[in-house]
Amino acid sequence: MRHALLAAALFTAMPAALVAAPPAAAQSPQLEQACVTVAKNFLLVPNIKTGIVQSFPELDPPGARLTYSTREDAKPTDFNNEIECEFDKATPPFSLQRFCISETCYGPNEQEQENRRRYLEVKALMDRAKK
Repeated sequence: MRHALLAAALFTAMPAALVAAPPAAAQSPQLEQACVTVAKNFLLVPNIKTGIVQSFPELDPPGARLTYSTREDAKPTDFNNEIECEFDKATPPFSLQRFCISETCYGPNEQEQENRRRYLEVKALMDRAKK
């Protein structure tokens, strides 16, 4: 009987413990915003709507990834595009190291010359914004 009461008390307290759990630590709104800026610069759009946004300041290199839509009236099912960004460090000013949209990556060491060029263009725009 005593074990049944203990088990009942644990099950009653579990939902409260789950709700009171702290949010995922180490998220970085600044990294996330930098990745949004990369997406806007690459896609040549003034605004994008974001869906799921995650950042990883503790990784090497630090980065962020997000789902997005360029539709102004985006619905939850519209966030099927994805971008991943890697930066030199987890604190501003950020220097873009590489980014991938869908299956295509853009960086200084990419084999495709056009993908290297797009990376250099976005990096130049990001660097100008730091000044």
